Amino acid sequence: MQRAAQRDDRALEVPPTPSRRSGSDRRARRLRRALVCAAAVPAVLITAACSSGSGDSEAKAGSESTPQSAAGSTTPSASASPTVRPAAYHKLPEPCGVLSKKTLTELVPKGAKSGKDGSSDDPSARSSCSWDSLDNNGVKGSQFRWLHVSLLRFDSDATRGSGDDQAHTYFSRQSEDAKAVDGARNVKIVPLSGTGAEATAVRYDLKKKEGLFRQQTAVARVENVVVTVDYNGAGLAGERTPDADDLAKAAEKALKEAVASVSAANGEGSGQGSGTKSPASPSGPASEPASKSPSGSPSKSASKAPSKSPSASASAARAAVAKS
Repeated sequence: MQRAAQRDDRALEVPPTPSRRSGSDRRARRLRRALVCAAAVPAVLITAACSSGSGDSEAKAGSESTPQSAAGSTTPSASASPTVRPAAYHKLPEPCGVLSKKTLTELVPKGAKSGKDGSSDDPSARSSCSWDSLDNNGVKGSQFRWLHVSLLRFDSDATRGSGDDQAHTYFSRQSEDAKAVDGARNVKIVPLSGTGAEATAVRYDLKKKEGLFRQQTAVARVENVVVTVDYNGAGLAGERTPDADDLAKAAEKALKEAVASVSAANGEGSGQGSGTKSPASPSGPASEPASKSPSGSPSKSASKAPSKSPSASASAARAAVAKS
């Protein structure tokens, strides 16, 4: 009977519904996932910590190795200063002594001893000398001659380039300027050989009220020095006009002597000034640092290069004629 009562009691119990069973199952599954996740968190943290430490070590190792690899690099530094070929000549001869007494007597017979040194704030970089001669024959007329020699030296500079290159540029400009004189007639350009690294002569006639002046401008470059010879002549007061070819030969002779004097002043003898070319191209690679320029900017030197125009010669001629 007791067992019957128990059966009755179990019969009275409400059997679990499907929905209740499914809710219990879901709660059980959530609990299991929570336990699994809780157990996995320390492992994840440990893994992350290991990974972070490894990355820091690698980054640190990479940063420490960067200077070492840079130090071993063969790439040249961008800040390295460029170098240019050192200037061949470092001084100039005394300008009034570049021509022999014999040559001066031929070119300016009445003024061989009248050389006038041009003013210069740096004689080692630029200098000049001029002579004038008036052979006064009274009523028979007079022969006038004027001679001017100028020297300009360029130092090598990392910014402006080698002295040879700068001298070449100035040489070209001098030649062009000689052709562009106002009033010049019968202009003729004659390349010269056997004088420095490069040389040329420009000749022309210039008509003035005193007479017809025949002008010769001979320019040469010897290494980093440019030599310019201006020579003109005129027959005044009815005297005959000098022969242009004779004046040209005289100017070229003076140019050769002046170029040789530059070489001799720098201990090179006279051979190089007599036509030896530069031992290397001015634009070639440099092997030594540039020397410090004592003369300042070459452009400044060029602008201060002494010069004298034929008009000044004419004035001197007028004064001499007036005295006669």
